[in-house]
Amino acid sequence: ALIAAVTSPDGRVSGLQRTWLDPAGTGKAQLVDPRRSLGRLLGNAIWLGLEPGAPIPVMAAGEGFETMASLRTVMPALPVAAATSANHLAGLTFPPGCRRLYIAADADAAGRHGIELLSQRAGEAGIAALALRPHLGDFNDDLRHLGPAHLATWLRDQLLPEDARLFLPPG
Repeated sequence: ALIAAVTSPDGRVSGLQRTWLDPAGTGKAQLVDPRRSLGRLLGNAIWLGLEPGAPIPVMAAGEGFETMASLRTVMPALPVAAATSANHLAGLTFPPGCRRLYIAADADAAGRHGIELLSQRAGEAGIAALALRPHLGDFNDDLRHLGPAHLATWLRDQLLPEDARLFLPPG
């Protein structure tokens, strides 16, 4: 299983997410619901690259841990938040100093709704929100099937130029 802590932006653990994996190594286990979360999830996330209390001027957020870990694979300096679901994505708490938020889209109706609500909330908080769209179903699919170089190239065209220079390898 893959087990990840859900934390608040100040680093306090508020819950966890468990994802059962297929023993053959091909992805999630073949269960009706291979992922379960518990605890206080709303507003919190599985954070990668968060330094609690430090300002986070640019970050990315999305629904799933695998999606956000895949983005971090090609942009290891970019702090990311996996909200655990589309509903929780819409309610994500912004870290201090956030000025720009990239939202990793999933190609489904629930994902689009979560993105719209989070974008609206970000705008109301004075944070610029920009969507990142995967080439395939999600960024984990892109990384696994197309590779890190292709994913980096795909993202380069979607990031602001200053963020592409900061977070992506030269290319």
